[in-house]
Amino acid sequence: MNFLAFLLLGLIAGAIAKLILPGKQAGGWIMTLILGVIGALLGGFLGNLLFNVGVNEFFSISSWLLAIGGAIIVLLVYGAITKNRSHA
Repeated sequence: MNFLAFLLLGLIAGAIAKLILPGKQAGGWIMTLILGVIGALLGGFLGNLLFNVGVNEFFSISSWLLAIGGAIIVLLVYGAITKNRSHA
């Protein structure tokens, strides 16, 4: 997958992950892009490690599911980190 397609996948996966997770998450569209791309990388890594499937094609359902799953994980971790910082 080329770089721009991967960025678009990460942005959309991050936005979908924000919609799936309850409550308000910190960060705007730039943070969504960054967390979505990190989530897509994480999802691709975990998918390759556990299921021998990676984020290879833009229109593949497995790529989307892995990217969204990874973005949800990254958003949960980011939310836990920023929640603790705001109360300190």
